Amino acid sequence: MSEPTQTSSPVEGPPVKEPRQISRGRKIAYSIALVYLVGLVGFAVAFGVKGHKNEGFKVIDAFHLETWFHIAGPLNFDKGVLYLLLASLTTLGIMLWVSRHMQRRPGRVQVAVEAGYDLMSQITRDNMDEQRTRKWFPLIFTLFVFILTSNLIGYIPLPVDSGETFRLFGVNIPSFQIYAAVTNVAVPLVLTLCVFFAYNIEGVRAHHGVRGYVKSLIPQGVGGPMLLFMYPLELISNFILRPLSLTIRLWANLLAGHLLIDFMAGNLAVLLGLQLLGWLTLPLGVIIYLFEAVLIAGLQAFIFAILTAIYLGGATSASH
Repeated sequence: MSEPTQTSSPVEGPPVKEPRQISRGRKIAYSIALVYLVGLVGFAVAFGVKGHKNEGFKVIDAFHLETWFHIAGPLNFDKGVLYLLLASLTTLGIMLWVSRHMQRRPGRVQVAVEAGYDLMSQITRDNMDEQRTRKWFPLIFTLFVFILTSNLIGYIPLPVDSGETFRLFGVNIPSFQIYAAVTNVAVPLVLTLCVFFAYNIEGVRAHHGVRGYVKSLIPQGVGGPMLLFMYPLELISNFILRPLSLTIRLWANLLAGHLLIDFMAGNLAVLLGLQLLGWLTLPLGVIIYLFEAVLIAGLQAFIFAILTAIYLGGATSASH
């Protein structure tokens, strides 16, 4: 019988590494970076790297309100009025739609509205009793939704810049622009005056007259010489600083954000007459835009609403 032949096992070498796959996100990031670098080179070649100061361009001109047409008497219609109408109609439309389409398994819009409702309800209850919560919650929730809607609409580019037009089929069309109604100081001021009169009138009612209300502004435990120092500060804070801070905080934050976006997205390049700078700062403009639209728009609406609740609750308490 023949002996069985022995087969030698193949020699195993080092494992072969498969080529590393680039994720989709990295591909997108590399593509954006490549386009950005090519754009920098293209702008440098096409327009050069030297600029000149543009004396005729004013950054703040985009926020001026040019009258489009007269309504009646001193009433004019401009882009500020348009944005107020858009915010009001959008707020009413969303709330009516949600109220008529409530579902056990809510959609995204209903979930967002319910989350805002619960948040404002909790804030109101934390600052006043149940009776006043039922009375003032509608105002606080309405202020929150209206300011939030107005702020978010302000980050949607619309053809409203009638000072800078372009021709389309022989017609002058206003240039596209981002603009928020609250960047006109009159709008935050009117909202603030509503809150100012609300908490002071409620305070007078809760303390049975102006005298009792003014006395309630004295901080607990303060007396003697310190009263001469603290009491005037409380009066100034209640009747001057609060309305000023409410107005300026909302107005200045939105105006500054829009100015920064405009600067980084091209206004700085126009101001300095350097086209390359517009492409160079464009990523910063996008980052600031996302930061403002995602965070600041909601944050400013939340701060205005929570301060309204705090002021109303403080005006009706026994003393500060």
